[in-house]
Amino acid sequence: MAELTLKKVEKKASTINLKRKHRWGETIIQALLFFSGFFSIFTTLGIVYELGKEALLFFQMPEVNLLSTLTTTEWKPHIGQFGIWPLLTSTLLTTLIAMAIAIPLGTSVAIYLSEYAKPRVRSILKPILEVLAGIPTIVYGYFALTFMTPLLREIFGKDVVQIYNTGSAGLVMGILILPLITSMTEDALSAVPRSLREAAYGVGGTKLEVALQIVVPAALSGIAAAIIVGLSRAIGETMIVAVAAGAGPNFTFNPFVGAETITGHIVRISGGDLSYDSIDYNSIFALGLFLFFVTLTLNIISQAIVRRFREVYE
Repeated sequence: MAELTLKKVEKKASTINLKRKHRWGETIIQALLFFSGFFSIFTTLGIVYELGKEALLFFQMPEVNLLSTLTTTEWKPHIGQFGIWPLLTSTLLTTLIAMAIAIPLGTSVAIYLSEYAKPRVRSILKPILEVLAGIPTIVYGYFALTFMTPLLREIFGKDVVQIYNTGSAGLVMGILILPLITSMTEDALSAVPRSLREAAYGVGGTKLEVALQIVVPAALSGIAAAIIVGLSRAIGETMIVAVAAGAGPNFTFNPFVGAETITGHIVRISGGDLSYDSIDYNSIFALGLFLFFVTLTLNIISQAIVRRFREVYE
């Protein structure tokens, strides 16, 4: 009886077509994913090509000297002065102010959402934070100009704080990138295995000790990546600094006076009547290429940090 049953099973199996069937749906999805990746790479290469082509025209002009560009502190292309430091220092100043706000607040909120908040509270707070990321940056710019600047002038005095200043722009930039750092950090913290938390609780650790001494070190690579992505976002921010930081390069480290960042300068110059192949026109692309390489460098550093501190769990 058993042999008869076995023969029936073998006969039925022999009639089944075991060849791999072609699934057109998966093929189409795979093709779309490949096209998306190719299009992203092609777009990036196109941007680099255009920036490089126009920036090369700038550096080929006889008035431009690369050494003076990197060592002098006056940026006035129309009269032959190309010191990039006034634009660079104001960019770094606003970025440092923004990161001083976003890093501690974003990390603290992420720890609360990951380790302390109940699921209902998390489901309410996270969408609220993500709404901040969806507000147009021009709105943040006018918020900095009409709310943050008057507030600073009331606190420190109208003689100290100018109407246009890098301090208010930097503070509002910190609010802008806060959701980005919070979301990425919270994802990194949530990815830490529950077993590590339970083991720490088992040896008598408090919730705060577990969060700061176990979970945060285990998620360090993700937190570092979130910080560097936020840093890149702050360096490339345009509308907030264009509205609130001031117009005109100014080599200063005082956050209460007006100064123009690299992106703010690009916006102001490109909005004027510039003739093609003029020195002002070509300088825009040189600054854009400089920002591109700064962002690229930060992304490379981010990848290196992630590889260096990544924790792999079974």
